[in-house]
Amino acid sequence: MKKEFFIKNRKNLAESLKDNSILVMFAGSAPKKSADEAYPFTPNRNFYYLTGINEEKVMLIMVKENNTLEEYLFIRKADPVMEKWVGKTISKEEAEENSGITNIKYMEDFEEMIHRLICLKNFTRLYLDLEKDSFNSMVNNVESFAHKIKERYPQVKIKNIYNNIENLRAIKSEEEIEEMRKAIAITKEGIEALMKNSKEGLKEYQLEAYFDFVLKTNGAFDYAFKTIAASGKNGTILHYSANDSEIKNGDLILFDLGAQLNYYNADISRTFPVSGKFTERQKQIYNIVLKTELEVIEAIKPGLPFEELNKIAKKVLAEGLKEIKFIKHEEELSKYYYHGVSHHLGLDTHDVGPREGGLKPGMVITVEPGLYIEEEGIGIRIEDDILVTENGAEVLSKDIIKTVEEIEEFMEKNNR
Repeated sequence: MKKEFFIKNRKNLAESLKDNSILVMFAGSAPKKSADEAYPFTPNRNFYYLTGINEEKVMLIMVKENNTLEEYLFIRKADPVMEKWVGKTISKEEAEENSGITNIKYMEDFEEMIHRLICLKNFTRLYLDLEKDSFNSMVNNVESFAHKIKERYPQVKIKNIYNNIENLRAIKSEEEIEEMRKAIAITKEGIEALMKNSKEGLKEYQLEAYFDFVLKTNGAFDYAFKTIAASGKNGTILHYSANDSEIKNGDLILFDLGAQLNYYNADISRTFPVSGKFTERQKQIYNIVLKTELEVIEAIKPGLPFEELNKIAKKVLAEGLKEIKFIKHEEELSKYYYHGVSHHLGLDTHDVGPREGGLKPGMVITVEPGLYIEEEGIGIRIEDDILVTENGAEVLSKDIIKTVEEIEEFMEKNNR
């Protein structure tokens, strides 16, 4: 991403800030794992969306005064001793080049600037990203900062900027869509590697390793989420991720996976027969799921209520199962389909964006119907990534094969 992308994002966000106000954003830091080891760091996605900086402990201040915007980044000073152990931290020049922000300061200056803005300039409105999953979520560094501000400066009113950023992120720019296309292309190559190397007797994690290799060799150093490699009955568990069962002849294997490239994600599900050939029963259920996916995609257009997508999916799935006399009533479907058909996709796999109201051009969403018949050891999900366009939809992952015929033909020609 070029710095102009992040400059534009800050400018768009600034339009929603009240005059004479402060915005503070934090990159975050890696939590401790054990002893002197930390979990891998990944930047707060809203912070990254505004700055392009992927280094921990960096902070952003945006000041809107008399309808003029000033921006500051606060980074760590270089530490020659630590550089010998963990490498260099970001320099002022690199921070400016990545973000387009020219006022680069050190962390030691952060609290002084906050104090000056509140006490000398009399700013009383402070915006923070106060995203919170639930009442019992762990207190994070943003909430700790908010608590300090309330204690020291009771005159300051704290406002939540999360929804403002969410609304911006829900509509993807051309730059973002291009990053996602690249992540999807890598994911496609990884899926083909899985099909080429599928065979009975492997552990699920052994087959999964072929996908891992493709990602690393293509410069994708992280995953959209922990890969689901679910064979047989495991495919009926939505978020199965142990990936430690032995793959048996006659099994279907359901892969739900995605590459992450420059923090933008692909999210694809494909289900294929380990042997290379679907049984008639597997084919029957598979084609019901595929028909459902295609009909949901066909319905996508601006203005269509987001919640309508799942209604369409449930209707088509139920009709398919009734047609083969597997169920009698639509209400029985909930035993075999128990998740939603779509979510937003972008910097997060389950990305920010409204789940109510109409779809808008520029949104990227998944379509992922499934059927899970535990008693028959059949778990099938088919998922693609879809861009909502001015006139309908574009399947960003259209090049990843998914019909019964395509899969069987591919595996006959390529399976080792």
